Amino acid sequence: LGLLECCARCLIGAPFASLVATGLCFFGVALFCGCGHEALTGTEQLIETYFSKNYQDYEYLIDVIHAFQYVIYGTASFFFLYGALLLAEGFYTTGAVRQIFGDYKTTICGKGLSATVTGGPKGRGARGPQRAHSLQRVCQCLGKWLGHPDKFVGITYVLTIIWLLVFACSAVPVYIYFNTWTTCQSIANPSKTTASIGTLCADARMYGVLPWNAFPGKVCGSNLLSICKTSEFQMTFHLFIAAFVGAAATLVSLLTFIIAATYNFAVLKLMGRGTKF
Repeated sequence: LGLLECCARCLIGAPFASLVATGLCFFGVALFCGCGHEALTGTEQLIETYFSKNYQDYEYLIDVIHAFQYVIYGTASFFFLYGALLLAEGFYTTGAVRQIFGDYKTTICGKGLSATVTGGPKGRGARGPQRAHSLQRVCQCLGKWLGHPDKFVGITYVLTIIWLLVFACSAVPVYIYFNTWTTCQSIANPSKTTASIGTLCADARMYGVLPWNAFPGKVCGSNLLSICKTSEFQMTFHLFIAAFVGAAATLVSLLTFIIAATYNFAVLKLMGRGTKF
């Protein structure tokens, strides 16, 4: 086979939906975990510097932040591994679907993979037993491990529900920082508000960030405006926005995985001849 023909066959059998979803998943998880980690560190510094003078007031908050940072490490590792596994499943089931429709001639590896799903030849031909190619045997073993698209759909569905909660939680700090930034804009433009500048405050206690007995717990007026102008506040605010965007991208990728895996499973289950799961 020529190089162009080999590339054309590979492109025909490539699971484009899974490829896009994998790239989006890796991008979203990296953005969420990296920016989320740095944003939590910036929040800790802002609380220590401006909102509390007593370490005991924010000691529990720091423990929670550190716990979330360790969870972020585990989340990044898990999703990178699971995304690669879903991509392999996409290649596996797409090759089997193409073989059913007859528009994709599988290679030696493709035959070994699809044989575990479509109930293809087991190594016997018209001349009796045939020695299977070593690469084909390896692919058959891989196919037996990946040959459960229904289970992948269920696991991905559960992960999507869990990630919906993560997506909702990632919107909370964006909301808090946006309210603070809006208050600062009102202080910077007193003609646009009827309230006194001294009464415009950002209170970390009302969001549950600090206990109600924390001192001072809130910053008002020109002091708050000076905080909003610092690079720490601006950077932390934008990092939380980026983490929120990363969580949204990961959610979209999981939904794409579900759609692609469900389609492949339905085709193999309803249209595949001799399909076994």
